[in-house]
Amino acid sequence: MKHIVSLLALVMTLTACGDVAAAQQRTKIPRIGFLFVGSKDQPHLDSFHQGLHELGYVDGKNISIDYRYAEGNSDALPALAAELVALNVDVIVTTNPNGTRAVLRARSTIPIVVVGFDPVATGLVKSLAHPGGNVTGVSTRGGPDMEGKRLDVLKEAIPKSNIVAMLWNPEAGQLAHLALDSAKRGANALDIQLRPHEVRSSGDIDRAFDYVKKLRADALLIPGGPLMTFNSRRLVELAAKLRLPAMYQTRQFVEQGGLMAYGVSFPDLYKRAAIYVNKILKGTKPADLPVELPMKFELFINLKAAKQIGVTIPPNVLARADKVIR
Repeated sequence: MKHIVSLLALVMTLTACGDVAAAQQRTKIPRIGFLFVGSKDQPHLDSFHQGLHELGYVDGKNISIDYRYAEGNSDALPALAAELVALNVDVIVTTNPNGTRAVLRARSTIPIVVVGFDPVATGLVKSLAHPGGNVTGVSTRGGPDMEGKRLDVLKEAIPKSNIVAMLWNPEAGQLAHLALDSAKRGANALDIQLRPHEVRSSGDIDRAFDYVKKLRADALLIPGGPLMTFNSRRLVELAAKLRLPAMYQTRQFVEQGGLMAYGVSFPDLYKRAAIYVNKILKGTKPADLPVELPMKFELFINLKAAKQIGVTIPPNVLARADKVIR
């Protein structure tokens, strides 16, 4: 009889342990890692949170998000990537090719969702339709002539833009060179004299504007990239100081006082990145998720900035703007 009681007690104990383990498994909160090359001041992060919220996620309740910021220092990315890997996150969102590579070196098996750059052009996925490996996401590839399109809008808004300076960072990789090629094609088509000038670090920015001043440029073109985004306020301030019309890549510059921006809607990209995270958490493999191209483009114009530098934006250009800051 004692043996039977002992056996029943053992069975009940094992069953209870199994129930506890099952309950713990059911209540395990998915964990997301987010790796930024920039600072904590991320203008599009709210859109990612909104996307998660619409899918039923609440940070701290049924999902956990860990953030790491390189503060503009790419050399810090490997250590930050290693920290996220050590936290045993379920998926990592990256916003920069170097950050993605840092995660791959730290742990090549964690699913990665990229947002904010082109993973095909940077060689991180095989193709849009078949990314392969564990990297997928949403691309910023708006076509091979995005800088040419920005020049087109700039010329229409500022018809006297005959000499246009372009600040670009050759160390930003293949994307920077593609942007330069696109700008050159656009300039040739519009009969614009494009004057590219290299900016490799934050310390080069003031010297670059000294060059622009001596050049007597009619306008300025600022392509995207971590370096430019991280120094957005400084770039906007110096352009205003020279009373120089400038075209930027994202709304962030315009909201900080820049004249205009045309390009991919980054809030839309970040919101769609949340959809990718959800699919991966639900069990879909990154290799089975095709990389998506941008669906939405936007034109932002700041009339306060226009008044400050003494230019008038034509009504037909204003009518095309998605947002006008007055």
